Amino acid sequence: MKNRRNRCQFPCPICHIVPPHVTDRIIINGNETQREWALQNLRTSEQFRGRRDAVGGITPLMTPANEKRRTIYTAANQTELPGKIVRGETDAATNDVAVNEAYEGSGATYDFFKDIFQRNSIDGFGMRLDSTVHYGQRYNNAFWNGSQMVYGDGDGELFNRFTISIDVIGHELTHGVTQNEAALIYRGQSGALNESFSDVFGSLIKQKVLNQTADQADWLIGEGLLTSKVNGKALRSMKAPGTAYDDKVLGKDPQPAEMKNLYTGTADNGGVHINSGIPNRAFYLTATAIGGYAWEKAGKIWYLALTERLRPSSNFRTTARVTSMIAAELYGANSNEQKAVQNAWKTVGVTT
Repeated sequence: MKNRRNRCQFPCPICHIVPPHVTDRIIINGNETQREWALQNLRTSEQFRGRRDAVGGITPLMTPANEKRRTIYTAANQTELPGKIVRGETDAATNDVAVNEAYEGSGATYDFFKDIFQRNSIDGFGMRLDSTVHYGQRYNNAFWNGSQMVYGDGDGELFNRFTISIDVIGHELTHGVTQNEAALIYRGQSGALNESFSDVFGSLIKQKVLNQTADQADWLIGEGLLTSKVNGKALRSMKAPGTAYDDKVLGKDPQPAEMKNLYTGTADNGGVHINSGIPNRAFYLTATAIGGYAWEKAGKIWYLALTERLRPSSNFRTTARVTSMIAAELYGANSNEQKAVQNAWKTVGVTT
């Protein structure tokens, strides 16, 4: 890991787990109540963004803990951050399931990066892991704001509470890793890579907690987040992009699985949540071809790419080249591991 801190050119992007195209579908297709909730969610997000921009979008410098230090706050369904402290490191579990899930999920993320990659918290310098639960009213999202995690409770109609999926927690906290390392610009292919790396490590954190091999994993992001009223199983599928949901309110999962279907519009910062399906599938194909625990080899290749080789404007082709080179350096030229990486990027159409 390079010796650097918070490379992100502020304001760092506010990275939401639920993409804007889903909220747009709810506004178009939902019933009156669902539309009102979706519009309120948009207003809440814009109000937060406006308050942050008003003070320059600067991420506050927090004293490093240099040890696992989790602090969970509650916003009590308001929007002021961070809120009231409800659980600190070593405190006993509370009666609030969202508090406990945020605590355990952030701990699992910290442990994963420390144990697997010897990384000292998500910034590499012992950053405290602060989280706020019960943000807003029926807020259908969770986000990383550059310095802490924030979770809504969901509306109970379409979405459950946003602490329910450990891969969502791992996904959002990995944005903190990215902002301190490759600092991938949150637009176009570099933005899709930003989202994809969060999906990769969010999934790996879940797999580590569940002690699953690549073949045993579900490769879903946000499994359990959608209520039983929604025709879907998750927000995204790394194994089969475009198949996570197909619902009368949320619409159909728009993620492409290969380059020939790349989204080229301007929405969603040039499709950062949409086109991430392509590198996501490349990682899935790599991990399953190598076999075993995905964090041991495929995860190491992707981690070194993120922390040592990629730059803010890196695109899919650059990532394919870099991950192939790293695989050769770690496991040998023409090794099974390098061939797995090369075949994966070829299968999704990034290379030929």
